[in-house]
Amino acid sequence: MTLTVYGIKNCDSMKKTFQWLDANGIPYDFVDFKKQPPSADVVEQWLRDVGDSLVNTRGRSYRQLPEDIKDNFTGRNRIQAIVEKPTLIKRPLMSNTGATIVGFDPDRWATIPNLLNG
Repeated sequence: MTLTVYGIKNCDSMKKTFQWLDANGIPYDFVDFKKQPPSADVVEQWLRDVGDSLVNTRGRSYRQLPEDIKDNFTGRNRIQAIVEKPTLIKRPLMSNTGATIVGFDPDRWATIPNLLNG
């Protein structure tokens, strides 16, 4: 299975990720959230896989959420907010053969079984 990298093409973290993967000869498929937003089922699975680290709470997208959404950012409300605004997802999000991880951290990526080599 091939590594799938999710994100936004022009994001600085994504550019670093693409450069690192290319320099290390790691094949991947890229899914741009702006062209293919995730479904609620996919977001729910990612939340099970990586928990609260899925959402970049320090990013502008989160800070711009209305206070009533931030105050109740759990369960279906959280999933719906992420589906409507996938820029809330920390980037990169990478998945392969049951392994899922978020954030730019090549040292950590290497410790996740099956992530980089399927």
